[in-house]
Amino acid sequence: MSRIWLVRHGPTHAKGMVGWTDLPADLSDAAALARLNAHLPQVPVISSDLSRAVATADALPGRPRLPHDPDWRELNFGAWEMRTYTEIEAESPDHIRAFWETPGEIAPPGGENWNAIHGRIGAALERLAHLPEVIVVAHFGAIVAAIQHAGGLTPTQAFGHKIDNLSVTSLEFGRNPRVVSVNHIP
Repeated sequence: MSRIWLVRHGPTHAKGMVGWTDLPADLSDAAALARLNAHLPQVPVISSDLSRAVATADALPGRPRLPHDPDWRELNFGAWEMRTYTEIEAESPDHIRAFWETPGEIAPPGGENWNAIHGRIGAALERLAHLPEVIVVAHFGAIVAAIQHAGGLTPTQAFGHKIDNLSVTSLEFGRNPRVVSVNHIP
């Protein structure tokens, strides 16, 4: 059995959809980082290759670091990157509503659909299956896709989860994968 501790990166304070745009994390809340660090086991850490995840992983000292993995990136929002829901809804109301309300094959223009991120997160999880425990610092969409994978959920069920910045979600993989906890704030 393998235990995966998923940590959402520190906040970016962006107002639009942030996927592959490489924004820094605000890691100024030293108390929250100290609680997070104390809550997590002393096991290897891997992160997305985006700087907000890398910097958050760097804020968990004393743990072996594995190479950054781009498969743990957020959903690629394509032409919707850094734009608000309201802005896009004014141009393409049916498209954006379908994207969020029926996740699966619908993608932003030039972006990635939910099935694609779910597939790449499934592959990333498989690559970690040989480790007994690992911390993954990633993004909202990646964590929700991992919950979907471990919990055998539909995309719509998985999307219903709230994932706060600097929260911990725990999964177990083995014969019977399961979601242990979601969005725990240490």
